[in-house]
Formats: sequence, structure tokens, C-alpha cells
Amino acid sequence: MKRAALVIIMALSGGAVPATGQMPDANLSEIVLPPEIDTLLRAYEDAWERRNAQVLADLFTEDGFVLRPNSPPARGRAAIRAAYANSGGPLVLRAYSFAVSDSVGYIVGGFARADDDPDIGKFVLALKKGSGGRWLIAADIDNSNF
Repeated sequence: MKRAALVIIMALSGGAVPATGQMPDANLSEIVLPPEIDTLLRAYEDAWERRNAQVLADLFTEDGFVLRPNSPPARGRAAIRAAYANSGGPLVLRAYSFAVSDSVGYIVGGFARADDDPDIGKFVLALKKGSGGRWLIAADIDNSNF
């Protein structure tokens, strides 16, 4: 498991892992996503702000995962809806990196409570293109910067 995590970290960082074992200070610039991917992030923000767990769950694949800190994994839309039932509020998602290939992809980013606020956390979204060509979230992994 530790080897897999190291491989992912190396892939996302271009192979550079600091000798101290700590990730470098993140002064990351937000990137512009293609419209079909950006639409997914904005729909997530909107549903989160409206505290709409049903709409959030519908942004995921049928067998999608939510992997939140200090919580067991939630798998499938019903479990995701339950996991998000008491969640929500102001949210701004910023993408730092993304890639897509055919029907899969990912976004690496950060989140804040307002546009001008510094990020208070970070996330990785694994993406999968649905049968209708719409991008959906296959897995959402997030944690706090504090």
C-alpha cells in the first residue's frame, strides 16, 4: 500500500519527492479546465452550497466512492447521499492539475470557502465518462490542510 501511494505521489509531482519526505510548499496556480470538466466542478460547488445531497450523489457513477477523513468509505449513490446528508455550505473548488484519456481522468485541486480565501483543503477526483458522454465522479478523496 505504501508503495502504491509513493508511485501516485511521484506521478503527480513529476517524480520529484523531497528528501525530507514532506511535500513542497504548495503555491499552486489554478488552471482552466475544459468546459465539460469544469461543468462538473461547478455543479459540485452548487449542490454543496445548497446542501443538496441528492444532486451531489447524482454527480457520481452508480458505484462511485466518497473517501472522507475520519469516515468509512461510502460506495454507491445511496451511501454517498447519506454521507453528504448533513454537509454543505460555501465552497470554491480550484483545479491545479487534470488529465483525461478516452473515458477516464482525474482532477487534483484545492478548496476554500470563498474566491479570495486561501485553500483550506485539497482533493482528488477520479473521473469516468458515463454512457451519455457526461463526465461523472468515480471517487472523491479530500482532506484538510490543517
